[in-house]
Amino acid sequence: MRLGVLDVGSNTVHLLVVDAHRGAAPLPAYSHKTELRLAEHLDKDGKIADAGADELVAFISEAAELAEDKGCESVMAFATSALREAPNGEKVLARVRAETSVDLQVLSGVDEARLTFLAVRRWFGWSSGRLAVFDIGGGSLEIAAGSDEEPTVAVSVPLGAGRLTREGVHQDPPDKDEIRALRKRIRLEMASVAGDVLRAGRPQRAVATSKTFRSLARICGAAPSDDGWYVPRSMSRNDLAEWTPKLIKMSSAERAELPGVSASRSSQLVAGALVADAVMDLFDLPALEICPWALREGVILSQLDQLQPR
Repeated sequence: MRLGVLDVGSNTVHLLVVDAHRGAAPLPAYSHKTELRLAEHLDKDGKIADAGADELVAFISEAAELAEDKGCESVMAFATSALREAPNGEKVLARVRAETSVDLQVLSGVDEARLTFLAVRRWFGWSSGRLAVFDIGGGSLEIAAGSDEEPTVAVSVPLGAGRLTREGVHQDPPDKDEIRALRKRIRLEMASVAGDVLRAGRPQRAVATSKTFRSLARICGAAPSDDGWYVPRSMSRNDLAEWTPKLIKMSSAERAELPGVSASRSSQLVAGALVADAVMDLFDLPALEICPWALREGVILSQLDQLQPR
């Protein structure tokens, strides 16, 4: 069957069309996305401004038509932290339903962590043993760990690369005081949940997913995306420690020239690197493997699991 997944994130709104059936890997058939940066369309009260809502409605309407044109049997539409946290999130959701007939479901942070963990488990398989999974989004960092398909622990903390940049970086490049404050904030937030995660046991495989981790891994020497999904990719703590001071000293424009870094996300890369460094330090991880599957694939797999077998 052909399914559509519409992912409304803090940075990107993405329609992914896949061919899938229960017991098989979903195969991408079509992708359409835009860098809407919904979290930046906020007024002084934290509400999503009308301009941001207008752009969101326009893209979702376009995506719904594209999904129909591509022959999707159904479209699973979900939103994450930007709509979850906005005081007028319900009003925006109601407008989307009224004007596009698309019913956006808002995922909790724990659900994001749980579904991403499912995708990583299916990608690497049971031989991975106890997994720890880390996902840096635009608004939050999701962490999950366990030995089954359902994680033993799943948490979400407000350490997204976009949020940290928006709230804590005002110079380009950032100055020493900004970096010091960001590092302290990240370490305090992460330490508050580290004990719960570590109680699940030391992971036999530590995995990272998301655009931020993929970009950092590429900078640190991982294979480019053009080499395909199945090329093993990883990032060592030593390589990241070597690159992080360099990234801090660069301007956004200079970072955008690095392999695997888009101009639209280059400003967020320093915050992402500081989060990744804290992950590897506080959880004592010498390296992180990179998984190409993440939340969208987890949503698809969860939906397929609910279908009756043929």
